[in-house]
Amino acid sequence: MYHLEGKTAIVTGGAVGIGYAIAERFLEEGMNVAICDIAAEKLEQAKKSLSEKGNLYCEAIDISDYDAVVQFVKNVYDTFGSVDVLANNAGMARDAQFYKMDIEQFRKIIDVNLMGSVNMCKACVPYMMDQHYGKIINCSSVAALSGNFGQTNYAAAKGALLSYTHTMGKELMRHGINVNVIIPGAVLTDMTMAIPKEIREAKAKTFPAKRWGEPRELANVYAFLASDEASWINCASVQVDGGYF
Repeated sequence: MYHLEGKTAIVTGGAVGIGYAIAERFLEEGMNVAICDIAAEKLEQAKKSLSEKGNLYCEAIDISDYDAVVQFVKNVYDTFGSVDVLANNAGMARDAQFYKMDIEQFRKIIDVNLMGSVNMCKACVPYMMDQHYGKIINCSSVAALSGNFGQTNYAAAKGALLSYTHTMGKELMRHGINVNVIIPGAVLTDMTMAIPKEIREAKAKTFPAKRWGEPRELANVYAFLASDEASWINCASVQVDGGYF
């Protein structure tokens, strides 16, 4: 346990996969948890199971819509009285080789995977500055470090997340706010489960761990970085990839 009882966390993309696991882990720590997701039906399903575990607030929003994000964060603050932790997890993929990728495919990934996190940070930081306390945890990818065939848009967005996390952390730590970024490797989520089973299994054989990661293994790191035990960790890029890169 990381002594997070009573603190309030926002988790984006909280309906499934890593986001769901983060929300569940935070609730186990006794936190108030607010999750958002664009998939309203999946969010409702998550609400039914997660609400049994603690104080939960849910709202279906598009994180690329800045005004919607600002209103969501205000609703969270009005509900729980603080905004202590932001776990930026939501993301999507629209894969194609660059020469075949249309500009809207590229722009959509930037709008969601990069600007969605920026929007959330912009909305949460004023509350954290007033409290002189906050933990922001962004989510990049090993694709930002090594590239990934067919994902120029995804790698570009995730690479930008690394850069802006490092700079934002330098600016905000004087206000009591830690900003770090997790770099996941190959994790079993709805996105990766869409890969044919035989391809997933063949890919796993190339990993040092010989397996894919589990969402819970990412959630455990989020919980640590959200805690005061990680108070001296700032501007850090934390690889959680089983030695993938």
